[in-house]
Amino acid sequence: MSFDIALSGIQAINESLDVTSHNIANAGTYGYKANRANFATLVAGSQLNGVTVGSTTQNIGLSGGILNTGRAMDASISGRGFFVTRAADNSLQYTRVGIFDTSLDGYLVDASGRRVQGRTITPPATEPGAEGDLKIPVGAIPAQITTKATYIGNMSADWAVKTAPDMTAVTPSTPPDPTTYNTFKTTNLYDSLGTQHVLTQYFTMTGSASGTATVHVSYALDGNGLVGADKDLTFNTTTGQLNPDATPVVPGTTVNQIDLSALDTTTTPANWPKFANGANMNATVTIDYTGTTFFSGETSVASNTPDDGYSAGNFSGVSLGTDGSVIAKYTNGQTQTVGKVVLASFANEGGLTQVSDTSWEASAASGVANTDLVGVGVNGQLNVATLEQSNVDITSELVGLMTSQRNYQANSKVIQTESTMLQSLMQAI
Repeated sequence: MSFDIALSGIQAINESLDVTSHNIANAGTYGYKANRANFATLVAGSQLNGVTVGSTTQNIGLSGGILNTGRAMDASISGRGFFVTRAADNSLQYTRVGIFDTSLDGYLVDASGRRVQGRTITPPATEPGAEGDLKIPVGAIPAQITTKATYIGNMSADWAVKTAPDMTAVTPSTPPDPTTYNTFKTTNLYDSLGTQHVLTQYFTMTGSASGTATVHVSYALDGNGLVGADKDLTFNTTTGQLNPDATPVVPGTTVNQIDLSALDTTTTPANWPKFANGANMNATVTIDYTGTTFFSGETSVASNTPDDGYSAGNFSGVSLGTDGSVIAKYTNGQTQTVGKVVLASFANEGGLTQVSDTSWEASAASGVANTDLVGVGVNGQLNVATLEQSNVDITSELVGLMTSQRNYQANSKVIQTESTMLQSLMQAI
């Protein structure tokens, strides 16, 4: 009997060594969860029959370290949750490995080729749709007309008073007289075909009275004066702040609206720009000057950009946001959020069925998957350009190796001792 008991110990230790060696071999595997062999006593009635490996468990709940990869399509989960993927057999599998890419047919997939699950967003909409495979629109995006722009800067209180330029005679070959304005700035606008046009703003200090100063703004598009599109900016000379419009388009702001909808192939007057190939602005451009100041010193510009409008662009790649957003990038510099990755949580993570070292499926023991967006409920946040490393503790595994070696030697000694005793018995007989 002692032979059998010692033999069962050696067999169990061999199985445990298999688990330990597997852990050590996967110490560098992203998202790997360490396994543990659980010994159990063999009992037949009241008779002790040795030991066996009763079960093998994974430490799924313990997160591994975070490795910075610098790759925009890598992500790790900080906290609870699993990425949800759909395998080729249509089964849902769950993983902590966030190595993603775009497939040839335009879907977000993981390193195993499984389709990542999420909620698609179809621009210009911003609300996520139903959960499913995340389709990435890899086509071009059309041009968009500019309708809004922002200008924030400092109009120098040291400017001399001048008479604003007459824009009726301004053409590309006949610009305004420099003595009629204090400074000018340009802003790029886009027409319906994505062609870029230059809007020039001429700023002229026209006078001050009763604690206020007035800066007159005149406009030219592609060097052609825009008549009737002038704007007066009124500043408080005590505080240097811009006074809001009496009847602002947006409450609390100071804006100017320039109607460019008539600028097309039939534009009048004749010296105004005509757009090529039937393009048009077909919009009123609103320039917001809120935040502009009137202090002594040099003229400065903090912001002078169109808030919308761009040329057509082709798909150039995709990246991930920390909130799980899937962001498509285009050659014109634009980005669009086209979906959001979902995460799954379980009542009992330890009850998941293992399908690979880094993937699991739901089971009756784990409960059904609760899926939702990143950061919602118990779901954690994403760390972009990082990956979760294995949670294997090499030191503990090496200590386990030494313990297994001592146990193996002890069981071998039992067999050796039993053999010696039997040999002595046979000699006596």
